[in-house]
Amino acid sequence: MSSSPHAASEAITPGSRIYESDASVAQYLEFHFGPAVFGVPNFPQACIDAAVRHQEGRSWRRGLDAGCAVGRASFELAKHCEHVDAFDFSAAFVAACERLQAAGEIDYGIPTEGELREPRVASLAPHGLAETAGRVQFSVGDACRIAPQLTAYDVVFAGNLIDRLYEPVAFLDGIVARLQPGGLLVITSPYTWLEDYTPRERWLGGRTEGRAGEGEPLTTLEGMRRALAGRCELIDCEDIPFVIRETARKHQHTIAEASFWRKP
Repeated sequence: MSSSPHAASEAITPGSRIYESDASVAQYLEFHFGPAVFGVPNFPQACIDAAVRHQEGRSWRRGLDAGCAVGRASFELAKHCEHVDAFDFSAAFVAACERLQAAGEIDYGIPTEGELREPRVASLAPHGLAETAGRVQFSVGDACRIAPQLTAYDVVFAGNLIDRLYEPVAFLDGIVARLQPGGLLVITSPYTWLEDYTPRERWLGGRTEGRAGEGEPLTTLEGMRRALAGRCELIDCEDIPFVIRETARKHQHTIAEASFWRKP
């Protein structure tokens, strides 16, 4: 049995195994690089555009994409930073990022119905991402145990990650320590807490305080505010919708809340 930190984390977070499948890689390539569905803008691009609106004239030399999936936000962030580090818990996702970065495009197939698949190509150039793609360094990593060399960031993006971590407070502690004074932390999430990923007692919100079903309701935004108190200030929030395709006739339409935090 492996004793690596990654293996130990996977045992704690059994739901994470789904992100190693070819089907998940294809689904996220379509989510990140496929055409807009139902008029909803590309989610990773919309998130980084929102981050830029909160840049407030500050220079972004170094950026971090925590939980980068197949890399669209990483490449978008690279247009605004001299260097971007990007990591994901899924080795399959990181491999797709690296292939896309090296070749500029990657083939995949998406389900239409049953066993039928439609071939697709994810490309950097049509989105204006090819010229700055080399600024990104991808790696496999655990957001709750961030590698020590990942530090000194002017902007950190954590897209739809916080509710898929086995120790979300450990993630926030680690990120704040790696954020430069004046740095921006952007967290998006639909707050779909599940015990397959996070033990209930570690949920930042989406529950009542005290025993289950008793006490005052605690939202995730308030839980993050408490966890970051005195270290990061909440400066803004906005809703950002996204659509993930399952088949030609079935899609997930979700609304994430984006919160923007500034380190004093």
